[in-house]
Amino acid sequence: MSGSTKTPRRIQAVLKLPKNKAPQLIVYAKSIIRGMTGNPSFPAPIPPLATVDAAIDDLFEAQTVSQTKAVGTVSNRDDKRNVLRNLLQHLCSYVQATADATPENAASIIESSGMSVKGRSPYPARVFGAKPGRISGEVDLVAPKAGNRAGYEWAYSTDGGKTWFLSPITVQARTTITGLTPGQRALFRYRVATKNGRGDWSDPVALIVD
Repeated sequence: MSGSTKTPRRIQAVLKLPKNKAPQLIVYAKSIIRGMTGNPSFPAPIPPLATVDAAIDDLFEAQTVSQTKAVGTVSNRDDKRNVLRNLLQHLCSYVQATADATPENAASIIESSGMSVKGRSPYPARVFGAKPGRISGEVDLVAPKAGNRAGYEWAYSTDGGKTWFLSPITVQARTTITGLTPGQRALFRYRVATKNGRGDWSDPVALIVD
């Protein structure tokens, strides 16, 4: 009798590119630059991050000039936007190749770049999670429920975990953090408070703020 080996599902990297909105594309592209700069998973990005960064600057300048509505400025802005989108697509291919080389860590590698994993729910079942809020600068947090009489304490950091800011305690296993800077990488954590005392802080989760 012969056995069969099931091929593991490939974890795919995807870009969530804003449609025809240059300012949002600039913020998104900068978040990817932040995620990949100094990231040991990406020692030699293709295309180089400096090339992508220069394209971001070109689009920012073209977007600013296009506000004058002078002849040719809008089409020039659109050309610069397409250049940046194409560079990000190539960068996504590089991230995918890097993830494929270490499939057991593919999801974390992809997410550390500021890109997304195809088909991944923002809130895995019974796991602490973070996702962009309804408006720019907001992040929604959801934690596993700990019982009817539990409270939830929340904290966030914008300097890699060196400094933590506390948010108001809630009696529901969810909250919204506001006033964050779009494009920055933030860490979030929570802990449960009951009549028996406070639990340990959770492992932090990271998110690039929209």
